[in-house]
Amino acid sequence: MSYAAVPMQWVGPLRITGNVVDDSVDVPLATYETPLWPSVGRGARISTLTEKGIVATLIDERMTRSILLEADDAYTAYTTVRQLEARMPELQEVVSGSSRFARLIDLNHQIAGNLLFLRFEFTTGDASGHNMATLASDHLMDHILSTMPGVRYGSISGNYCTDKKATAVNGILGRGKNVVTELLIPREVVEARLHTTAAKVVELNIRKNLIGTLLAGGIRSANAHYANMLLAYYLATGQDAANIVEGSQGVTHAEDRDGDLYFSCTLPNLIVGTVGNGKHASFVEDNLVRLGCRAEREPGENARRLAVIGAATVLCGELSLMAAQTNRGELMRAHTQFERSTTSNGTQR
Repeated sequence: MSYAAVPMQWVGPLRITGNVVDDSVDVPLATYETPLWPSVGRGARISTLTEKGIVATLIDERMTRSILLEADDAYTAYTTVRQLEARMPELQEVVSGSSRFARLIDLNHQIAGNLLFLRFEFTTGDASGHNMATLASDHLMDHILSTMPGVRYGSISGNYCTDKKATAVNGILGRGKNVVTELLIPREVVEARLHTTAAKVVELNIRKNLIGTLLAGGIRSANAHYANMLLAYYLATGQDAANIVEGSQGVTHAEDRDGDLYFSCTLPNLIVGTVGNGKHASFVEDNLVRLGCRAEREPGENARRLAVIGAATVLCGELSLMAAQTNRGELMRAHTQFERSTTSNGTQR
C-alpha cells in the first residue's frame, strides 16, 4: 500500500478548558493550504493570553444509521413505530449482541407514504462508529422483519442518517460529537494581536456568516471556513475525511462585551474516533499519542478528547480568518506570503 503525501505541521499550543479537557496541546494539521498553519497558530496564541483559554463543552454524542422499510400502508408504518418505541429495552438487547461497545440510546422516524425511515442512534465508545452503527442496525432490521408483520426490507441506509451529506437533521438530532467552544478575548489583545476590534468582528460575522450564508442557501450553518481546519485535522488523525461535509456545518457567534470579544463556534456534527479503520498508520498512531488520545481511559474518553481538541482548533482558525477579513488586503497578503514563497515540495524559493 502507498500513501498520498500531504504536508503536515504541528501548531500550538492551544489552551483548552471545559468538561472534557483542561490542558495545553499542540495539534497536527495536514493540508496543502499552507497559510492555515500560521492562521491557526495566531488563534492558538490568543487562547494562551486569556483567563480560561478556549472553553470547550461537549454537549452530546451519538452515531446514527437509518434503515428504510416498506410497509403495507402508512397506518402499518405508524403502528410499527409505536410498537418499537414500546420495545426499546428489547431493541437495546439486540444491539448489545452486535458489539461490546455499541449502545442504542434513541430512535427517531419519518413516514412518507408507505415508506418507514427509522433512525437509530448509538454511542460507540472510542470508535467514530460508522461500521458499528451499520452492523447494529443490520441486527435490528433482521429482528424487526422477523417479529413484526406488514413491513419489508427497503435498504440498510435510507439517507435519514445522514452520512456525508449537508442536511438539517444532523444538527437538529445530532450525529457525532456536539461541541461548543468559547473564547473571551480582552480588548487589548484583540487590538494588539488581531489588529481589529470586537465591534468589527461582530459586524462582519452578521454580514458574512449570517446574512451571506442565508443568501447562499446554507443549511444550519453560519461560518467562514470550518472545513479547512477539520479536513487538516481529520487527515492528520486518521479520520474519514468525507465527514467534513456534515462536520463543516456549524455556527459562529460573536459579541462585543464592552470592547472585549466573545467568540464561539458550535459544531454539532464532529465525527471522530481513536480506534478503528485508518488509525493504524504509523503517523496516525504517533499523532494520536502526542495528542494524548491513546491513554488508558474509560471507553469513549479518548474520542471525546480528540473531538474537543478538534473543535478548539476550528475556533482558532475561524477567529484568525474573521479578524483578518475585517482589514482590507490582509487575507491576500498572507496567502501571497505563504503560498507564493514556497515551491511545490514545500521548500522556500
